[in-house]
Amino acid sequence: MVSNLGIGTGRRKCAVARVFLREGSGKILVNDHELGDYFKLGELQYVVRQPLMVTSNENKYDIVITVAGGGPNGQAGACRHGISRALAQVDPANHTALKTNGFLTRDPRMVERKKYGQRGARRRFQFSKR
Repeated sequence: MVSNLGIGTGRRKCAVARVFLREGSGKILVNDHELGDYFKLGELQYVVRQPLMVTSNENKYDIVITVAGGGPNGQAGACRHGISRALAQVDPANHTALKTNGFLTRDPRMVERKKYGQRGARRRFQFSKR
């Protein structure tokens, strides 16, 4: 049985990520896939790794992530939020570095709802004078 050093829940848009921090060599598994296989874009891989780089823990922990809901961007943001919470739980000294970079606050931006009588949230139907 592998023991978890820290557990964090990350959220972004409609995505929710459960993060388990374990003693290891820096391997990141997302839904039983390697990080590079799950997030194809290098930009999204960078977003997930940001908390580890800020706290200089890149090769210290193995991370197992279960993420569901949303799209790739939201899932990467949720992973970052969850990793940050888990790192803050493991070592309180990480808290200040993570807080100053804004990784501990949940990003509140959500998709605006579509309004009736309109084509989208803000987009109107084409106006015709005649």
